[in-house]
Amino acid sequence: MSLRIIFMGTPDFSVPTLQNLKQAGHEIVAVYTQPPRPAGRRGLDLTKSPVHQAAELLGIPVLTPLNFKAEEDRQTFRDFNADVAVVVAYGLLLPVAILEGTKLGCYNGHASLLPRWRGAAPIQRAIMAGDEKTGMIVMKMEKGLDTGPMALTKEVEITQAMTAGELHDKLMLVGARAMVEAMEKLEADDLPLTPQPEEGVLYAAKIDKAETRIDFSRSARDVHNHIRGLSPFPGAWFEVEINGKPERIKVLASAIGEGHGPAGQLLDDALTVACGEGAVRLTRLQKAGGKPLDAGDFLRGTHLPKGTTLPVGAA
Repeated sequence: MSLRIIFMGTPDFSVPTLQNLKQAGHEIVAVYTQPPRPAGRRGLDLTKSPVHQAAELLGIPVLTPLNFKAEEDRQTFRDFNADVAVVVAYGLLLPVAILEGTKLGCYNGHASLLPRWRGAAPIQRAIMAGDEKTGMIVMKMEKGLDTGPMALTKEVEITQAMTAGELHDKLMLVGARAMVEAMEKLEADDLPLTPQPEEGVLYAAKIDKAETRIDFSRSARDVHNHIRGLSPFPGAWFEVEINGKPERIKVLASAIGEGHGPAGQLLDDALTVACGEGAVRLTRLQKAGGKPLDAGDFLRGTHLPKGTTLPVGAA
């Protein structure tokens, strides 16, 4: 036995779930993903999404509607006569016509412990807030934003050094296994649903460029969480004058340091920076247009001596 599944996803994060569902023996009747986007230095080349590329390798039909406003697109979805739709980071809010367009509804793999961190950037927000755990939840979708009842939960520890990129990769695999388990239970009519708690709701707003600048007036712990929560993309940064010119430096990794001083001041020759409370050591950095470097290699080409004061900025 197997389910007839419509899969809906777009980025790398979604690919393992698609692959695992296929390997589990389910019939993926169609894949929906975001349309090809301009890429390349001039933006002239159209690039298919990671899910689009993976689906083509698996020989699965791919559809890329801009939205589902047209009745023709809604009818096409219904005509697949699918048992269920599986949604992982698709990138579109689904109308009721699609949520109800399969026999058993739509199930979403969401990277947080709902109702904490509903919305667009749950991985980054969890780390930036200093959360010690997160997870993947399979929930049945309804009209609200990530408000549907929960079917399956898998918790994941967030270590003190873990970056958003590392947590992304871990949750990506945990989520793929969780969705296969959920679909197995759904097929066996053994997937109970639990309403989300009314308390503890937090929204994970999309990361705004204005909040990526490092504010060293905050505590060392907050600065460290800010850095790792934005690593590797879009990257937390500070600006400093080098050879008479301001340069933006992206920080990809850090650690809690020792010492104290005026916020933004370098306390040694190894990139330990005083914060509003405590200090943070910058361990991996990247100049604009350059490649990521460990602190030692970075300092061989960039002179930032003890006593230099980095702008405090506003995160």
